[in-house]
Amino acid sequence: MNASPPGEERPRTARWHAVLEDLECQVLEAEATLARDRADEIAAWGRRNADWVPPSSLGPMPDELRERAARLLQHQLAVAERLVERITQSQRQRDVAARMSYGPLRPVPTFFDQAI
Repeated sequence: MNASPPGEERPRTARWHAVLEDLECQVLEAEATLARDRADEIAAWGRRNADWVPPSSLGPMPDELRERAARLLQHQLAVAERLVERITQSQRQRDVAARMSYGPLRPVPTFFDQAI
């Protein structure tokens, strides 16, 4: 049962709609970043370290939005997993590249000007 006073339910639902839309846009933005496949942009998503905390003024989530929020959460988790995989893959590639020698593939012969 909802404890909101009559007449306050609709504005609260509208505020929650707006918050969920914002979160959905962020997830779609992260997916677009993955689709562009640019390591620097993907790494930037990985450096975002602030957890989302709903504004205290929202009040409890209306029941009719719970299913939408649950789907959004699953979508967020799937995108986050893909971001972690790409960041890890990129880091491994950088580590391998850093260990590679960029010198000649074969030893270069050395000649001495000395009589035998």
